[in-house]
Amino acid sequence: MLIKKPADIKSSEITDEAVYMRRREFMQTTAGLALLPFIKTATARAESSLHYRNNKEFSTTEKLTDYNSITTYNNFYEFGTDKSSPAKYADRLTTSPWSVVIDGEVAKPGRYQLEDILNPHSLEERIYRLRCVERWSMVVPWIGFSLADLIKRFEPTSKAKYVQFTTLYRPKEMIGQQRSVLEWPYVEGLRMDEAMNPLTMLAIGLYGKPMPKQNGAPIRLVVPWKYGYKSIKSIVRISFTEKEPATSWNLSAPSEYGFYSNVNPNVDHPRWSQRKERRIGEFLRRETLMFNGYAEQVAHLYKGMDLRKYY
Repeated sequence: MLIKKPADIKSSEITDEAVYMRRREFMQTTAGLALLPFIKTATARAESSLHYRNNKEFSTTEKLTDYNSITTYNNFYEFGTDKSSPAKYADRLTTSPWSVVIDGEVAKPGRYQLEDILNPHSLEERIYRLRCVERWSMVVPWIGFSLADLIKRFEPTSKAKYVQFTTLYRPKEMIGQQRSVLEWPYVEGLRMDEAMNPLTMLAIGLYGKPMPKQNGAPIRLVVPWKYGYKSIKSIVRISFTEKEPATSWNLSAPSEYGFYSNVNPNVDHPRWSQRKERRIGEFLRRETLMFNGYAEQVAHLYKGMDLRKYY
């Protein structure tokens, strides 16, 4: 069950103790100032910490999935289709320097360095559930900022009805792209009101550290009420479009994956039921919640829509 404002919960009850202690030390020495993340080499990124505030308004109080599971059990087909492949091969990826192209129906298009993308934004931690279509889930302490804040900055025109995201295409480093498992590069999209919802965020870290490469470094989308594949990783382009954009899984298997990709336990995947899920680290399955438990915040976006047709 989600609690939007868990004022009475202790951080130590939901966060790994070692991470909690480091956080307290940071808060004592910096008085909670929000600073920019370190943009460094791969080795330095792994050792550095991010400076952020905790956003309890949007956070679940459920037990966190441990860091090792989050970083070794991944869907990232650019590095292979096995869940263990991203952790094995993602270290080949060069993430610095990194730039993101902003284009389409927007007043301020251009190619922006990651530092410029991050510069105006204070980072915050949000504890979201990640639900995958393969019937497993995690609870992840993401660190990032609201996508809506970024969108406002680049001033979409009145024609911008959708937002499309594109992943890096670099087969020499992302060895999964050497196989035609999907049509590369990976693309995803949101309706504008979904992109502007306060829950939607761009994440650049987790568990107090910069984003691991296997989890989508250096910047990825997180849309907690949709299936995990909707939260595109290693973003290099954000395009504002008038028409509904293509998405990789819809192109690959349109009968199985729709544009919306909302967590709906009442609609079975053609090859399995979505009614239950297994939390990584747990043995028993639990009931899957409508909109992944975020119905209160997002159900109004789909009022009047046939969610079996628009799946």
